[in-house]
Amino acid sequence: MPRLLFLYLIKRVAVTAAVIQFALCVPVVLSYLLGSLSAAAVRGGLVWPALVGVAPTIAYVALPMAVGVATALEFSRMASEGMIAVLYALRLSVWAVCRPALILASVLVGAGYMLSNFIAPQSAGNMQDVLNVVRNSLNHRMLDPARFYTFESGAKTLYLERWETPDIAVNLFLRQISADTGQEQTVTAARAEFRRNESGVIVALTKGSIQTRSIFSNDVRITNFDQYAMALPMQGSGGLPKRSWRGVFELPAPEFLAQYQVVRSDRRLLAEWTTEAAMRVGVPLLTLGHALLAMALVLAFGNITGRRGTGGSLFIVAIPAAHILFLVALQSLLRADARFAFVLALLLLAEIFYSVFLIGRLNYGPARAGRLPAGGAPAPAGEGYAAPWA
Repeated sequence: MPRLLFLYLIKRVAVTAAVIQFALCVPVVLSYLLGSLSAAAVRGGLVWPALVGVAPTIAYVALPMAVGVATALEFSRMASEGMIAVLYALRLSVWAVCRPALILASVLVGAGYMLSNFIAPQSAGNMQDVLNVVRNSLNHRMLDPARFYTFESGAKTLYLERWETPDIAVNLFLRQISADTGQEQTVTAARAEFRRNESGVIVALTKGSIQTRSIFSNDVRITNFDQYAMALPMQGSGGLPKRSWRGVFELPAPEFLAQYQVVRSDRRLLAEWTTEAAMRVGVPLLTLGHALLAMALVLAFGNITGRRGTGGSLFIVAIPAAHILFLVALQSLLRADARFAFVLALLLLAEIFYSVFLIGRLNYGPARAGRLPAGGAPAPAGEGYAAPWA
């Protein structure tokens, strides 16, 4: 294939895939963020960490569908405009016509593996940190007035009457229990200013009192103050608060593989690990499988003579249907039993080999498109670049 034509076809498929990828990812990301983050979380500046956390995962999951649909659209356009028939007339084989899309799909498979095994696991923790902040109210700008909040498993209880500014509250109440000292403290203040540092939040209290009571006796001590400062376990300027757990989906590839020896004896944990492994290994490979399937369907069953037919839209719909079916089967079957991984692997290989079979039959069949009779004479009616037999 001429170099200029090769680059043209790659560019057409790549641009279409990029547009479809953007169209798929943006609504999914926005809907996920809107469903996960409250208005208070948006005010607290948690949108960007959440976006960074969820975007890479959605990107590599949507990539196979984008490439498959883009390939189907481009080959359907080429068929309807008679371009494929012209390429056959230029003595190009079926594989030569498919080569630009195959090379692009292969490169994007590598990009998908980079996303699924390195970038997405590193970013997934950000989303879980955001959810941890949202669920435990660990950002002071998310606190609603006239409502009680608990922290550190109920050891601290916080209440504020109203906000004067986003960082200054009026009439604060704080109750905290220390098991180490055996004391219960009740702190009240007329004004409280929340100041972030690298590790958390410092609350500067003005004109208040501290009531200290021993949990082992009835002794009470009351102290008044004009200025007082105390630390709260909230989100600081240095980053989101750390969680006490780490999911398997957050592990980079080497640690993820090493985790197999830990979970292999537990059926439930093994199912979770296998599900994540299928997402990391199988989903990127679908990029090549969907591209092959799109080309095989259009070339084998489409009308390549330039006359428009009704099959083009069906071929385009087949790619999202196959992709969604694989993802649903992956998430439902593998979480039930890890042994279903062999079934999913067979489905993926079946898609690839069936597509290769269809393209190979077109390329080496009796009506090999792109071959003119010896001497270059026009082919008799019915023997030119007729639609390949199916």
